[in-house]
Amino acid sequence: MKQNYLFPYRFKKIGWIITIPTLILGIYILYTGIEPKIFDINVISIFDSQSSSNYSLISSRKNNILNEITMILLLLSLTLVAFSKEKNEDELIQKIRFESLIWATYINIIVLIITILFIFDFSFFIVMEVNMFTTLIFFIIRFNIQTSLLKKSVTYEE
Repeated sequence: MKQNYLFPYRFKKIGWIITIPTLILGIYILYTGIEPKIFDINVISIFDSQSSSNYSLISSRKNNILNEITMILLLLSLTLVAFSKEKNEDELIQKIRFESLIWATYINIIVLIITILFIFDFSFFIVMEVNMFTTLIFFIIRFNIQTSLLKKSVTYEE
């Protein structure tokens, strides 16, 4: 029984169309701290801490949701890019996909260790926020490099 958990090939293009502007927006928000008032709404908060000694399990609070929208869009679009089939998906592409995923996980762990050892306070939080995307980004970079090298070697041999 052959199981395939990849999205159809056409989803990769949709993923890229959403990824590029969302990544630019995310970087812009990260560096400027912009929070337009239109995105201020009441949200449900789980395990909310209004102060260092006052925690509540479930509460409601006003929050600017632009960061959340951007991060969700970026995660979903990167997932579409990373886990959509190639035009010609075969065993070799699947092997490259698997190796790229392992490689990206190792790199992500190294980044986490370096972050834990050398980055502190609020900077640590910012790096952790960015780190949510690094496994997918490292995977996409390595997978595309490896498949590009494969296509070049096949073209060269012909």
